[in-house]
Amino acid sequence: MLKVAQEGQQVTVQPSVLESNGENVLFEVSARVPAKHLKKGNAYNLALSYRYDNGLREDTVGRLTFVSGEYTYDTEKKDELVITKQFSFPYSPRKSPGELLVLPDAHQLKPNGKRVKGTPFRLARGIVTTGRLVVRQDTAIGLLPETADNNMSGTRILPFFFDQGSAAIRNYLGTNVQALEDFIEANQHTKKVMIAAGHSPDSIDARDARLADKRVQGLLRYYKKRVDTDSYLNKVGDIKFETVAYHRRWDLFLNKVQNSALKPAQIDSVVLLINDSKGSFAQKERQLRALSFYDYLDQYIYPVMRFGTVAVEYTAPKRYDSEIYLLSKKIVEKEMEADALTPEELRYSATLTPLLAEKQRIYETAVATTGRWEAYHNLAVVLLQRSEKEVSDKVRKAYLRRAATNFTLAAHRNPTADLFYRVGTAYHRAGDRLEALQNYDYAIKLGGPRPVLEKVFADKAALEIEVGQLDDALGSISYSGKTYQNTMNRALIYLLKSNYEGAAGIYREALDLKPSDPLAYYCLAVVAARTKDEAQMGQFLRRAVQLDRAYAQRAVEDLEFRDYAAGKVFLEALR
Repeated sequence: MLKVAQEGQQVTVQPSVLESNGENVLFEVSARVPAKHLKKGNAYNLALSYRYDNGLREDTVGRLTFVSGEYTYDTEKKDELVITKQFSFPYSPRKSPGELLVLPDAHQLKPNGKRVKGTPFRLARGIVTTGRLVVRQDTAIGLLPETADNNMSGTRILPFFFDQGSAAIRNYLGTNVQALEDFIEANQHTKKVMIAAGHSPDSIDARDARLADKRVQGLLRYYKKRVDTDSYLNKVGDIKFETVAYHRRWDLFLNKVQNSALKPAQIDSVVLLINDSKGSFAQKERQLRALSFYDYLDQYIYPVMRFGTVAVEYTAPKRYDSEIYLLSKKIVEKEMEADALTPEELRYSATLTPLLAEKQRIYETAVATTGRWEAYHNLAVVLLQRSEKEVSDKVRKAYLRRAATNFTLAAHRNPTADLFYRVGTAYHRAGDRLEALQNYDYAIKLGGPRPVLEKVFADKAALEIEVGQLDDALGSISYSGKTYQNTMNRALIYLLKSNYEGAAGIYREALDLKPSDPLAYYCLAVVAARTKDEAQMGQFLRRAVQLDRAYAQRAVEDLEFRDYAAGKVFLEALR
């Protein structure tokens, strides 16, 4: 049975050389065998495995088994059985290069039945990693400047966001419930509390004429209840409360639109539509829904129109000490109470030491004793700096994840696009792509200065390429500027979509922005290899290697050049 099946079998794989697609390697295997091999009670099996790491490791991938229900008869050759099946396995850098192997066997279907193994053979080589040539230029994230300010009086502003059509206070992403509770429990002497809320223009939010009022009242009741139960210094009767509900406020909507990543012409069209004196509120909302870019409004603008804001005016006693650094050390060592220094003085003391470990302990103490967003932010930056000095990938990622957590805590206390972008950046560096994508998305929804939003969209596009979402990445790039990063990544998308002429043109645009870029020349060599232009492949590869010798070793291992690796042009390009 094994002999008959093996002699007549045809096994193919698409693609013929395995490629990484985001975090996985995806491929399809099709197998044909003669129908005459079938024997009752027995089955012919093709086991797939992937061997890598110089043959030291081999992972099981899956199997094709010719039993009833698994195969079909060929429509033309009725004497052949066919199975076509899709497979995947997780990508990791150590798996390239490697090989996809097939081990045939025939076995009895009964328990502990006899099994006869055939001769294993290689089905495909792998893995082409062109899809991982994503460009991401990290923005340097520095410490916030620290100054020792003894004046603790001020106004604390805490934004909240509501679900569509709801006035319920939610306790997940986009709220400041915990920050508000921490502030009340800190017992700062409170003079006045101002509460405001609004609604989005969409029909679900707008159909309840009192929704904004309900949101205001919900926040007011919540604040008063927490003061009653958690504060010993403040009493509800001693606090002046002011409330305002914003109804159908197009000016708030236009402010968000003008601080978005929409193109100037799109912003102008929205402004003209809203400022037109004709049409009711509902009619204008329906006109917005007809815009080609309404998805952006619905995804990034409307959610932050469903807002509430709690602003608290408070005072606190002044505290002074001239020996800031020595006192901070005693506070860190728990030899002195934290109120020996102001929160600003405690954070300022971190600037007085060059040691990252000591900075970290000071900021950890500042976080534990004050809960201020600045302390969380600078603790996160110190953790980022420590991650850069780590050799161990495991330890480095642990620092990055801790940094992301602290950036998140800072962002919930001071929600801005820039801070949530930093959360996404830390998760992106750690390889936690889903968390990074969620935080990039939230940064965009908050809105902010165009340069910040363009950078968020640029890094979001890079991440979307990394996970194989090429169409989404093109959409993100369209909201960003024409930078080197965006140009290279747009060219890569064209390359991965087999638009080789378009990819080559865009890579040349990248060289206009960065004339001596070895990566752009290397990518042009890949395009030339795919279009079977050996002369140009050699020319571009030679230039890449001249600019950076590391590309010679990369080219030797890159399966994109498998058809040329033994040729004169290829070898001369690497000299």
